[in-house]
Amino acid sequence: MRKVRYNCAMSLDGYIADSNDGYDWIDIDPDIDFAELTSQFDTYLMGRRTFEATGSQGSPSSGIRNYVFSNSLKQSEYRDLHIIGENWIEVVRALREEPGKDIWLFGGGQLFGSLCNEGLVDTLEVSVLPILLGGGIPLVTGLSSQVHLILRKQKVYERTGTALLVYEIEKADFRPKS
Repeated sequence: MRKVRYNCAMSLDGYIADSNDGYDWIDIDPDIDFAELTSQFDTYLMGRRTFEATGSQGSPSSGIRNYVFSNSLKQSEYRDLHIIGENWIEVVRALREEPGKDIWLFGGGQLFGSLCNEGLVDTLEVSVLPILLGGGIPLVTGLSSQVHLILRKQKVYERTGTALLVYEIEKADFRPKS
């Protein structure tokens, strides 16, 4: 089964975007190998706000399938991506069962919370940047219960002071809310 991995950057005070949905505060450490990271995925999941802020991260030619979770966007307006409104739980379950690389939960604290509530996220991989934003979009919203995490990896990137934390999401006692 493919893993759904929430991989994102976060300010030290817990935000994945600033109060204007911006992410220009993210200082990319030159020692992070993004080519290696992105090679681990063939499917991206993102919320509507993340999609609108960043645009589509992959294209059919790159082998990346993009899924945007939205109740307001229309599939007919987007040829190169999948708009998911209803039946989102079934869509993610089906994607996990398909052969292929892991699935990158690219963004959306609300989407992360919703997928966590259903037991559909396997890891939280967060790069904590040494900046305080004072407000913005939090790492997660809408959790229906506590989520226990098991630290599997940590690394500090000396040039920028970014700390990478990789957690497995514990599912031993998981019971979906629906």
